[in-house]
Amino acid sequence: MKSFKHIISRPAVLTGIAALLTMAACTKGFEDLNKNPYGVSEEELKWDYQHIGEPFKQIQRSIYVSNPTWVYQIQQNLMADIYSGYMTPPNPFGNLNNNNNTYNLQDGWNVALWGCAYGSYTASSESSVMPVCDYVENLTKADNQGFYAWSKILKVLTMHRIADTYGPIIYTKYGKVNADGSVDYDSQKDAYYAFFADLTEAVTILAKLQADGAPQSFTKFDLSPYAGNYGKWAKLANTLRLRLAVRIAAADPGKAKTEGEAALAHTVGLLSATEDDFTINVTPVDHPLFSISAGWKDTRMAAPMESILKGYADPRLAKFFAASTEFPGDYKGIRQGVAMAGKEIYENFSALNPDLLSNRRIQFMTAAEAWFLKSEAALNKWAGAGNARTNYEKGVETSFAQHGVSAKYADYIQDNTSTAAPYVDPKNAANNIPAGNPLLSKITIKWDDVATDEKNLERIITQKWIALFPEGQEAWAEFRRTGYPKLFPVMINNSGGKISSTEFIRRINFVNTEYETNPKGVQKAITLLGGPDNGGTRLWWDKP
Repeated sequence: MKSFKHIISRPAVLTGIAALLTMAACTKGFEDLNKNPYGVSEEELKWDYQHIGEPFKQIQRSIYVSNPTWVYQIQQNLMADIYSGYMTPPNPFGNLNNNNNTYNLQDGWNVALWGCAYGSYTASSESSVMPVCDYVENLTKADNQGFYAWSKILKVLTMHRIADTYGPIIYTKYGKVNADGSVDYDSQKDAYYAFFADLTEAVTILAKLQADGAPQSFTKFDLSPYAGNYGKWAKLANTLRLRLAVRIAAADPGKAKTEGEAALAHTVGLLSATEDDFTINVTPVDHPLFSISAGWKDTRMAAPMESILKGYADPRLAKFFAASTEFPGDYKGIRQGVAMAGKEIYENFSALNPDLLSNRRIQFMTAAEAWFLKSEAALNKWAGAGNARTNYEKGVETSFAQHGVSAKYADYIQDNTSTAAPYVDPKNAANNIPAGNPLLSKITIKWDDVATDEKNLERIITQKWIALFPEGQEAWAEFRRTGYPKLFPVMINNSGGKISSTEFIRRINFVNTEYETNPKGVQKAITLLGGPDNGGTRLWWDKP
């Protein structure tokens, strides 16, 4: 598998972004996948599980690459963070904002997410998920079941994000090269079914190890707060299973119900309190969003965040963002894809609050999300989900606890009048969303027992969207799936008609490196996609 080494300084970040255009495909060299990728002998590594434990650190750091930061920037921040309605770059990146922000999808940016799953894109390490998972699963399936189950969870945690970005992916067929040298993709449906099978197997293994009181074998290699605890990892896997079940409820209601009810009924339970929140420690480097926001000034609050958080007088606003340095005491966001001739126009709008990122942990799943999943499952009338209102309120309460504003919860949850606020762009009135505009959501905070399920779904997803921050990948997926919360359309659309401004971007096209080195495989994948390979084609679970 080909490796790429790019040592990029911040002044050269645009050069680094452009350099990704030359990167080769991740599906190359599958015949070498079962070889030890670390260049040392097995005997040297077997000391205290080093031969299987150290690779797990790489897997965890590769879900999102935090070092170097520019990889995270193009892997996440210039895709999902924008499309989720969370953040907007004030930087036109030297080409009058003709890039992902305005739907002119940049292959040199969009290849990074794919590459972090399948190949190496960092300056300092062999960083990828699938080849390392393949390596450790082959080593551990027979006699290290804890590590084997751990690999399954991390693989699904990573690869469902890849599937939710591109659609069909290489998962069950990974490492299987056809006679013509191509590698086949799974449809997104088949990939999801494989995710469920892997999570079921992992939970079964870990629950038994926990019940048997087995020694915790991977504690020293665990970069999460779980410290190798089998029970906590089983809860994460079970909650992830529920997340994916809810995700496919419109596309495959029977399978969704089966998997969702199995997760709800399992004895290991779900994430339920803030101490269950799943994060990855990226020490010694900073959280990449810290550098992108505070250091580079390349990301700022998005306009929908300003509208919703201000409209709700949400105490989490000050926890998420810093006040604008240009408009002291006020919080200002930027609409996606606005005209900007230079960075100086919007860079003094609201940055991310550095305190949110100071613990150097990247957030992937929280207990608050689990409660919102249960609330939606209750709307779906899945057995074991409990009461939709109780779960919804518990989700908000848990998010408030996570961000240290619990004292404000009682008043907030009873607010049945506040709605999204009008948006005003002090730089350009053409970007405003005035009062009465149908783009402004009218959903209130307080649960309404007599409202329709659709209205209460909007209520659940809007609060879930707030609680997921700053994890833009999951927020973007939920917006595409439900249409909530209401976001503002892109102002400038440079997609050439491929992506509708009113329908928003639905996916990222397959990467150019796959077209170059796995052309037959990617052509088959397009037939599985069910539409043209562009950002306007909906994914399997994304039903209008």
